[in-house]
Amino acid sequence: MWSLYLQTRAMSRNELTPFSYTVLTLVGEGGAGPHDFVRMMRQGRIYWTGAESHFYAEPKRLERLGYLTSRKEPGKTRERTHYTLTDSGREALRAWVAEPATLPRMQHEAVVKLLAADLVDDAVVLESLTAMRADIADAAARLDVAEAVAATLPHRERYLRLVHALGRRILAAHLAWLDEVERELGPRKGSGKGRSLR
Repeated sequence: MWSLYLQTRAMSRNELTPFSYTVLTLVGEGGAGPHDFVRMMRQGRIYWTGAESHFYAEPKRLERLGYLTSRKEPGKTRERTHYTLTDSGREALRAWVAEPATLPRMQHEAVVKLLAADLVDDAVVLESLTAMRADIADAAARLDVAEAVAATLPHRERYLRLVHALGRRILAAHLAWLDEVERELGPRKGSGKGRSLR
């Protein structure tokens, strides 16, 4: 919630945030519209999540600041806004990419729930965490789609494949972690504590 507050606060000012650079990157060489941003966000939610409304509001702010320009294009039912980078947008993006990358900041709800396990029964925690498996399967399916889309973007295909390789590793790490949690918190021979949910 705090990061969302900071992001919303920054959007009311003239400064660029990590989310601003995300939007500029998604616009890329060919340009994109808010509906494209939302689609890409859903496919890549392993790496970045945000309220869909922000993907509509932030491009407008970046255009006001001179980093994007827009035009109207015909859509299925109504006109759509299509954004492209300005020279200022490209310069800002180049300068940001050149900065040293840092370890990503995470808000990992499952980790916090596990930390709270001493306050509840192990079986309750296991049931909550095991539900992640369906979410992981959904994210993997979205990665399948994203990898297929990468082949249609020759100017970015190499980079997208590297990004999606990381996504696969993140999902695999979570599955391995869930296996470990279930082994540790599940029922043991001779003990009535906990229960298996698999």
